[in-house]
Amino acid sequence: MDMYQRLTAVIESAWQELTAADTRHRDHCLEVISDVLETGRLTQDDAERAVERLVQVALSDEGHPLRESALHAIFTASTRYQLPYRVVEPLADGVDRFEPVLLGGYVLGILCDTNDRAALPVIERFLDHPHPEVRGEAAEAVSELSAAGRGPAG
Repeated sequence: MDMYQRLTAVIESAWQELTAADTRHRDHCLEVISDVLETGRLTQDDAERAVERLVQVALSDEGHPLRESALHAIFTASTRYQLPYRVVEPLADGVDRFEPVLLGGYVLGILCDTNDRAALPVIERFLDHPHPEVRGEAAEAVSELSAAGRGPAG
């Protein structure tokens, strides 16, 4: 079994074990998926499929630790792969569901990392957010997307 096959086997096993009842075990499964994504050795298609599944966990009614672990894994993927906006767009659609620590710590950065200006209207909504961390992340993301974005202009 080559390295790629081992990585895909590890990630598939983690997905299967994510159905466990124990929250700590499920959190560990998400950490394993994040570790595989961090290697940057998956194909773009496999990384996008993994992120699509992680987005569903992040938007679920799971507790904060699991949602944060899913977002951490997505953020990790966004730094290793050029994720298209369409893959993370459900986060933009559900952005109001996230508490400030997840919004400023992950979601806005993930949207920005797509380098797609389609994320601008969503991010700009948070320039006046009551939490300074969220405002700061939003301002930084708007600046980055305005300077280097691709896709349709706001």
